[in-house]
Amino acid sequence: MRSLKRLIYLKIARMSRKSSTPVPSIISYDTKIKGDIWGGDTIHIDGKLEGNIMCNEVIIGTRGYILGDIKAKSLSVYGTINGTIDTEELFVANNARVIGNACYTKIALEPGAYVEGNCIPRAKAVKPAAETENKNVTELKAVK
Repeated sequence: MRSLKRLIYLKIARMSRKSSTPVPSIISYDTKIKGDIWGGDTIHIDGKLEGNIMCNEVIIGTRGYILGDIKAKSLSVYGTINGTIDTEELFVANNARVIGNACYTKIALEPGAYVEGNCIPRAKAVKPAAETENKNVTELKAVK
């Protein structure tokens, strides 16, 4: 009965919201999923996921564990990620573990956060190709 009340409450909350922030999808700590998650606005994971995630916002809770790649606009990590990250905003809490490469626009690391891999700012990851292309165009103009 308790879970039915909760489901009804969440359904009413989703329907009555007038703000653009929807109620997040939550994967609880005792849930294990094998497979990819695509779409959705906000996903909060406290369980274990073996697969890739692609959505707007991802929150990895303190008990959350991800084995796979994440592509999201915003990523907050309080648990563990083992995979590649591609995000605009990355936050890694002091008790979090990130194992793998991360490409980001903005980053915030709390003291004590464990990061094993490369952290690559998106501007630097994209700029060299653009600079090389502009340089080649300038050289071609100079030759003519």
